[in-house]
Amino acid sequence: MDILMIREAQREDLQDFLELLTFLHDNSIPDNETRIGNIWTKIINNRDHHLLLGHIGNKLVSSCVIVVIDNLTREQKPYAVIENVVTHPEYRNRGYASAILSAAKDIAIKDGCYKIMLMTDSKQESTLNFYRRAGYNSDDKTAFIQWLK
Repeated sequence: MDILMIREAQREDLQDFLELLTFLHDNSIPDNETRIGNIWTKIINNRDHHLLLGHIGNKLVSSCVIVVIDNLTREQKPYAVIENVVTHPEYRNRGYASAILSAAKDIAIKDGCYKIMLMTDSKQESTLNFYRRAGYNSDDKTAFIQWLK
C-alpha cells in the first residue's frame, strides 16, 4: 500500500481540491473564480478551519474538513464538525479516508474539543459502517437539517 501523506491545504492546492470535490455529490468545478478565490482565502486564513489533504505522491486522493468551534458550555471546551469527507473513486477502500479522519481527530484532541460531529447523507450501509468503524455513532443524538436555498 502506498503511504498517504496528510497535510493542511495551502493556497496552491485549490485546483486539485476542486477536482477532488467533483467526486462528492457529482459536483462540478465552479466557474466564478473571484468568488471561489475569496472563499478559499478565508478558509486558508481561518485557524479554526482545517482542510486536510491526503496525497499519494503528487496526487490528491482524499480530504476532509474539520472546523473547531468555540463553546460556552461543557467547561468552555470547543467542539468540532467534520464535513466533505471524500476519496477519489480509484483510491477507495485502501484506508485513506480512515487516515484522514484520524488526522482530523488528532486536531480536535489537540484543540481540546469534547466531541466531533459528523453527518452523512449516505444511506449505504457500507458508508454508515465505515463511520461506525471510525468511532462515530448514530445513537447519541438526532440530527435535523434545514436547507436554506
